[in-house]
Amino acid sequence: MLLQVGSAIPSTPVELVLSASPATQAVLGLLVLLSLFSWAIMLAKWWEFRRIGRRGRAFVAEFEQASRLEQVAGLARREKPSPYTRVFSRAVQFLQETRPAVVEGSGERLPLSAAQVEALRLVLDSETNAERDQLGRLIPTLAIIGSASPLLGLFGTVLGVISAFTGIATSGSGNLAAVAPGVAEALTATAAALAVAIPAVFGYNIFATKLNRFDGELEGFGSEVIALMAREGRI
Repeated sequence: MLLQVGSAIPSTPVELVLSASPATQAVLGLLVLLSLFSWAIMLAKWWEFRRIGRRGRAFVAEFEQASRLEQVAGLARREKPSPYTRVFSRAVQFLQETRPAVVEGSGERLPLSAAQVEALRLVLDSETNAERDQLGRLIPTLAIIGSASPLLGLFGTVLGVISAFTGIATSGSGNLAAVAPGVAEALTATAAALAVAIPAVFGYNIFATKLNRFDGELEGFGSEVIALMAREGRI
């Protein structure tokens, strides 16, 4: 602070950071890392949602035009893997592994019982939840960054204020020129924290909404798969 009082007053954000105390600089460095991490998460999730949405729309459009389960199975094998193809494949796997009742004497297989259909629904719900969890990875991290960054900024601000008052006491000068740089240094941490927290909170809310919409669409697709099986008399 003695050097700061005696030298030129910082007039730009860069000069404020360079003239800040080591503790405040450490807080600012941590905030920079959190900001880079949150933006990396948001860009990665944007690309992942975009890729899955594009593949999902293409598969569902072809699924709606198919009239038989074998047609959809062929589509699922040709299409690139997506949550929709995996949910459908899980339903087909369950159908192949489940033994339906057989009419005595005729050998005719009956459709799946109500308990078996309920088990199929539970299997598809489990697969849907697994896909949601996979797609939702790292999204809660944005909420953590959004809530923790202001606290880190407040911590940096408190350290800056302590440093400013310590410098004033050491120099013995209490005029505005001596106080202003220290206060500006302290508020820089708050401003940096808000710059980190605001995009992270926006990103979390946006991707959480997209994830909920995806969960509903995938659950509806599972119901359509069951309906297709019912139309064919398999259940």
